Amino acid sequence: MSATLPRPPFDPELEAVLAALADQIPPTLTAEMIADMRRSSPAEVTDEVLEADGLTRRDVAVPGYEGDEITVSVIAREDHRGLGPGVYHTHGGGMVAGNRFSGLSQVLAWVVEHDAVLVTVDYRLAPEHPDPYPVEDCYAGLLWTAEHARELGMDPDRLIIAGQSAGGGIAAGVTLLARDRRGPRLAGQVLIYPMLDDRDRTVSTAQFDAVGVWDRGSNRMGWTALLGERRGTDDVSIYAAPARATDLTGLPPAFIDCGSAEVFRDEDVAYATALWHAGVQAELHVWPGGFHGFDLTAPHTALAHAMTGARNAWVARALGS
Repeated sequence: MSATLPRPPFDPELEAVLAALADQIPPTLTAEMIADMRRSSPAEVTDEVLEADGLTRRDVAVPGYEGDEITVSVIAREDHRGLGPGVYHTHGGGMVAGNRFSGLSQVLAWVVEHDAVLVTVDYRLAPEHPDPYPVEDCYAGLLWTAEHARELGMDPDRLIIAGQSAGGGIAAGVTLLARDRRGPRLAGQVLIYPMLDDRDRTVSTAQFDAVGVWDRGSNRMGWTALLGERRGTDDVSIYAAPARATDLTGLPPAFIDCGSAEVFRDEDVAYATALWHAGVQAELHVWPGGFHGFDLTAPHTALAHAMTGARNAWVARALGS
């Protein structure tokens, strides 16, 4: 597939942001850049930010994949009492970077507005910990969350999973695992521009090659770090790459969003379509001219406000608030 395909334009306001950040965000990230990516992934949400929002945090060591210890943070309102809705969060970072505080600003509003209890997980990263570590760590963290829901102040019947980018793909994989292993019953899945397909075959992957944020080359790097030589072969599970799933029946309602000007567009639209074909309720938004993660990179823009508003409205309905 040619990399010279015509592509949807960036939203003018977002294109100006891209131009301003051109020296800071290279279009293509390589394996050699992973260490720098991790160093530039500080805690995006500090205790000072939480305190200003009237929130508390405590860190807990829980069993991860094969019983190894991982860390989750439990965040709730200082005045939280009784059982509120629960949110389990899986962070982004291309499978190779990020931490449990990455992208957390997208979900903290749900804690404040709906008195939800949030659990965010530090899963182990590729390439040091390739598949199945990330998705299995996150599933193990979900099991711990569900088992301790009431003592955490969560209503176990109002627990949703949410993740962005790589974390969105992991959230979809964890949701499939929960169904297939008869694990926790989730009330919803919020898949924020999720990374779902390792096969590199869509039109949108070719359209956004060496342009935008998290381009085709970056995506290949992330999937290769996770899967190694298995990337793009038949030896990849649906839990690692949920776009490969052929049976999506019995899954909880989903919210999926992405930009029209990003690599993940086509796989995200296809996943929403597959959910509908399986009789699962799904809401899909493709924001015109949006590049990958624009709501985090350019939260002041009109398109970012629209994206966040639609997502938050779905979550309010899902949490019964």
